[in-house]
Amino acid sequence: MTIYIDPPTWPGHGRMWSHLVSDSSYAELHRFAAALGAPRRAFERDHYDLPAERYAEAVALGAVPTDSRRLVRLLIRSGLRRRKRWRAAR
Repeated sequence: MTIYIDPPTWPGHGRMWSHLVSDSSYAELHRFAAALGAPRRAFERDHYDLPAERYAEAVALGAVPTDSRRLVRLLIRSGLRRRKRWRAAR
């Protein structure tokens, strides 16, 4: 029952982003994100997108820093991984 965060290395919308995940439940993840003040719209399939300036705050609140590969492995092992569905080109 741990919340993990990867480094803010993902570019988007002129910012760098981290991913915040749980290794046990979406409910745990949503509670943590709410305590952090992350908006629910930041939730995407199986993680929250968190801007770089919120990284230190998430760690101070208890998120465990890890690399992106381990974060994905943790999601898969927990059964919480929801892959993006790619649409076929028309």
